Amino acid sequence: MRRKSLWLRLRKILFCVLGLYIAIPFLIKLCPGIQAKLIFLNFVRVPYFIDLKKPQDQGLNHTCNYYLQPEEDVTIGVWHTVPAVWWKNAQGKDQMWYEDALASSHAIILYLHGNAGTRGGDHRVELYKVLSSLGYHVVTFDYRGWGDSVGTPSERGMTYDALHVFDWIKARSGDNPVYIWGHSLGTGVATNLVRRLCERETPPDALILESPFTNIREEAKSHPFSVIYRYFPGFDWFFLDPITSSGIKFANDENVKHISCPLLILHAEDDPVVPFQLGRKLYSIAAPARSFRDFKVQFVPFHSDLGYRHKYIYKSPELPRILREFLGKSEPEHQH
Repeated sequence: MRRKSLWLRLRKILFCVLGLYIAIPFLIKLCPGIQAKLIFLNFVRVPYFIDLKKPQDQGLNHTCNYYLQPEEDVTIGVWHTVPAVWWKNAQGKDQMWYEDALASSHAIILYLHGNAGTRGGDHRVELYKVLSSLGYHVVTFDYRGWGDSVGTPSERGMTYDALHVFDWIKARSGDNPVYIWGHSLGTGVATNLVRRLCERETPPDALILESPFTNIREEAKSHPFSVIYRYFPGFDWFFLDPITSSGIKFANDENVKHISCPLLILHAEDDPVVPFQLGRKLYSIAAPARSFRDFKVQFVPFHSDLGYRHKYIYKSPELPRILREFLGKSEPEHQH
């Protein structure tokens, strides 16, 4: 008797799971907004309790928090970390001091983060520290709808926010080089931005893509979340078409054909989120593109034994050398 009731209970659970499995694709098809939320994951605030107004709480005590307004009803939170050699100088300084500092003889990196979390995410903060120690200014921000930034996320909006911050930097940076660094979903924002900059003939001095994909459809197809549905009949129709109909493309593979500036791609072979072969494929599209005729295009793989996965390339002791060789020396006379 007990065995029979256990079997009935198991059967019930099994039918519920199966029902849910079949219902989810229909739900996503009917509400494409769900798929957009899954791509942006802007509602996932990890670490949750940090105060983004106080970057010093994250060990960034040479960082200033600003707010910029790209459009009406949109406010974005920005962190500006100065080169580590100015750490002492930066204590107690106000926003004007930081803004003026952009005109000093140090290169600037505009960092575009990936989905989920905020500009205060652990791996992001660790990268800012590495880049700052190498003599770079690091300017990073949360797109509208992320962190404490106000607005509704969209690909167009994220790209516009990035353009606004780039122009804000350029208005203050004098002749200093400005490099754009995108990670994960941020590579999609980065290539959108740099394509626009090249089309208006104000390219950045270099573009760095960390763990990039080719386009959002190919990435969604390869994402660990989609594994359980990959062989579901009509997978593209149920899961990929709603992304496209939401106006989300992040077409890195298309954008690189319209970009003319040095390009560096970094990718770990053991990346479980954006498969290594997508980064390699993007490189194979960019390298022969006519737009890169006069610029270097470099692909740097990180062996899976190193365990850098999707977001730990900042740990590589080789990174300073890779950047130095690719970007040229960053103020060596100031390094101690």
